[in-house]
Amino acid sequence: MPSPAAATAHTAYAQTLSAGKWSEDSESRTPRDVVGRLGVVASYGRNAEIFGEDQLAEHIYIVLSGAVRICKLLGDGRRQIETFCLAGDVFGWETAPRHRFSAEAVSECKVIRIKRSILFARATDDAELSHALWALTVAELSRAQSHLLVLGRKTAQERVATFLLDMAQRSGNCQGANGVEVTLPMSRQDIADFLGLTIETVSRTLTHLEETAAIALPSSRRVVLRDGSALRRLNS
Repeated sequence: MPSPAAATAHTAYAQTLSAGKWSEDSESRTPRDVVGRLGVVASYGRNAEIFGEDQLAEHIYIVLSGAVRICKLLGDGRRQIETFCLAGDVFGWETAPRHRFSAEAVSECKVIRIKRSILFARATDDAELSHALWALTVAELSRAQSHLLVLGRKTAQERVATFLLDMAQRSGNCQGANGVEVTLPMSRQDIADFLGLTIETVSRTLTHLEETAAIALPSSRRVVLRDGSALRRLNS
């Protein structure tokens, strides 16, 4: 299931294309379809580096399967994870010639790798492609703004609740007899580095949510969202 930001961007993209009618089947293609057709598939093993900080930014990537973390190692050794990219997400955007962050495979993953030089050269004369790039950029900006709000204004409990709801939505998990079960590809340390918390705080918060029956924890990577209303109140 696409994120709200992605869905909004795709709606705007489709409406724009409808006005221009640049191709017969343009309305049936998502922005990712339009961009992805110019790339090649590449596979990465668990914890493999896809690109490193300060490397030349030569490609844009679309996740086909698995999960990718976009992260930065700070001067004092701490790590900040900027985002997790799941199937359908696009990463590798840069305004400068080099990457500011690193990208690593959280689990085994497949991505479409698109050469930036080819992409932007084609977009000059391809209205559908240029609007697809615009839609994907809007979705990325919306996601970044939402995460900034989480880090800047929410408590630890609110951050964890927001994260779990977001993962459930993006993973497309269905309602089961006991709630929505989410399998997390990332570790608790990854979650802590994403939410700006310590691993102890993340573990303590998950335990508290379990004790209040908001979630269940069948294992360290499996979370069942038992009380969606309680989690959404924390996310409001």
